Amino acid sequence: MFYLAIPVGTAAGYLLGGKLGPHFGWRFPFYIAAFPGFLLALALLFIPEPPRGQFDSLKESPDRGTLLGLARNPAFWTVTLGMAAGTFSLGGIQVWMPTFLSQARGYTLEAANLMFGKIVVVDGILASLAGGWLGDRLLPRMKGSYYFVSAISMGLGVPVMIVGLFSRGPLMLPAIAVAAFLLLLNTSPLNTALVNAVGAHIRATAIAANIFIFHLLGDVPSPTLMGYVADRRSLQDAFILPVIAMAISSAILFYGMRFAPAVRVQDPQTLGGKLG
Repeated sequence: MFYLAIPVGTAAGYLLGGKLGPHFGWRFPFYIAAFPGFLLALALLFIPEPPRGQFDSLKESPDRGTLLGLARNPAFWTVTLGMAAGTFSLGGIQVWMPTFLSQARGYTLEAANLMFGKIVVVDGILASLAGGWLGDRLLPRMKGSYYFVSAISMGLGVPVMIVGLFSRGPLMLPAIAVAAFLLLLNTSPLNTALVNAVGAHIRATAIAANIFIFHLLGDVPSPTLMGYVADRRSLQDAFILPVIAMAISSAILFYGMRFAPAVRVQDPQTLGGKLG
């Protein structure tokens, strides 16, 4: 539920930018985005800090509870590098897909933004919920379920994305929509795997390091690299880079399954009592 914010917020940017930008200029949508963000920042001042680790079922150990342990933690590194490769793919696709639909497939830029925005918001809601549900459902049978769901979705996304990029017929948009769904399916499982990979008292540091690394290796370089390829070949050829990144992410996450810590699955009634 928490990570619905990313795809829904991204899609809202496409929809607002695509609608308002052509009429009021590219700066205006940023003002619209800034005001609710300011209100939410103020609201955070009133959210109480819960005790760390109160719902953890994993014991602290040197590989989970210290900075040195974090540097040596393969569960943390595989999920982080898997996320980095996935973010490379997602970041490049988010930046360049409307332009691709406009320049290579004949849509107006406004129509491309609105169409891709609708795909992202629907896929984002469904995929985030489905990915979390699948990971939770498989967890009693497979300790690496969150890695597994993400690895499978990334792997399946490779051929579907190829169809979406190189097809000009009626399969193009459905294939792009399915590929986006498979890319976003890993959002909830991978963030859950990250939280489980580290101890409670170093979790904030681990999440900060994770965010820094996957952006640094992911959506920071990917739009520029895709633009470089597009300038020298074509925008369609540039989309080969995110496809390769999806395959790399899948391979890393399959490998990372072996490092997933065993998590005790709590009874929902017991957990509800604790929360109450």
